[in-house]
Order: sequence, then C-alpha cells, then structure tokens
Amino acid sequence: MSPGLAELAEDIGSRVRGDRRLVVAIAGAPGSGKSSLAEALVAGLGREGRPGAVLVPMDGFHFDDAVLEARGLKARKGAPETFDVAGFAVLLQRIRSGEDAIAIPVFDRSLEIARAGARIVRADQPIVVVEGNYLLLDRSPWDTLAPYFDRTIFIDVPEAVLRERLIRRWLDLGFDPEAARARAEGNDLVNARLVVSTSRAPDRVWRPAG
Repeated sequence: MSPGLAELAEDIGSRVRGDRRLVVAIAGAPGSGKSSLAEALVAGLGREGRPGAVLVPMDGFHFDDAVLEARGLKARKGAPETFDVAGFAVLLQRIRSGEDAIAIPVFDRSLEIARAGARIVRADQPIVVVEGNYLLLDRSPWDTLAPYFDRTIFIDVPEAVLRERLIRRWLDLGFDPEAARARAEGNDLVNARLVVSTSRAPDRVWRPAG
C-alpha cells in the first residue's frame, strides 16, 4: 500500500463512531481510476487493526439495454440519464439505516449488464465506500444524494490521460481502433467533461501518482 493510500485509509478509519455506518463517496470522470482507488481503499480498511469496509458501485444501477433502447438512449449509455437514480437513493437510505444483509447489484462490464444481488452489505461492515461518476454532480436528481455521504473524494486526472484510458478500455473489449476512439470521444469524454465541470467541491481531491 502506498503512503498516500495508507494515510487515506487511516483518515477514513479514524472517523468511524459507534455503530453508525460511515459512507464515503469516491467520484470522478470515466477512466479516472475510481474503481481501482475504491477497491484499494476497501482492502486497506480491512487490514488488521482497521475497521472493515465494503464497496458499493453506482454502476450497478445502469438501466438495462432494453430500457435504453426504448428510450432512445443506448448510444448515451453511461450518461447521467441512463441510471436509476431513485433506486440508487433507496439503497443509500437502507445503508444509512444500518440495515443488515443488503443485497446490491454489480455491473458486469464484460456482459454490459448489472447482476442483481451480486454483493451483500453486512451490518458488521462499518464503512461503505461508494464509487461512481456522478456522486457529486450538482444537478437534479443527483444532488439529492449529498446527505447520504459523510466524506467525499474526487479523483482529478488530466483529460489527455482519460482519453488514452477510455480508448484502451474499448480496445480491450474487442473494438477496432476507429470504433474505440468514436466511443470514447462521442460519449465517454462528453460525460467526463460534465463530471469535471458540474461536480460539487469534495472534502478531498485525490491526484493519482504518475
């Protein structure tokens, strides 16, 4: 674990109070490394001497492709309007209530679908790390999520790095170079610019090394 990540885990872990769950939001543009940071933070919080944590990805609330097709949104999959924000808010309410054994959906990128009940949030996991592009978006309906978060982190990555990563993501999924660039430029980077320009100020900005 890097010194910066260890310090972050120590800071988050020290904020747990009694039986009340601590909910940490990690936001950032597509390709910024939210999943990697969130997974590393959860692993660090599970080490000896620290409270346990569980990861809740926002991507589990993607609308299914059939719904997006019917709404004319398939080409914009991943944009703010292609998520079930109301359903996500209900999940966050249940998490804040301290409810035990909450089943959550997890998005499977290889299949491009969300798998229902793919992970369980247990009562003995005092820290919930939520990650997603739009957690800090300062516009309706996303701004209604703000009260559910105790700490917020925004990952700051230059657009040139995002572009490279997003093209590589589509190449790795089997798209040819032209199609990969078109997907990245036509949708992913549009969403990335929205996240950067419209997100609320976080409690902490995270700038990955390198």
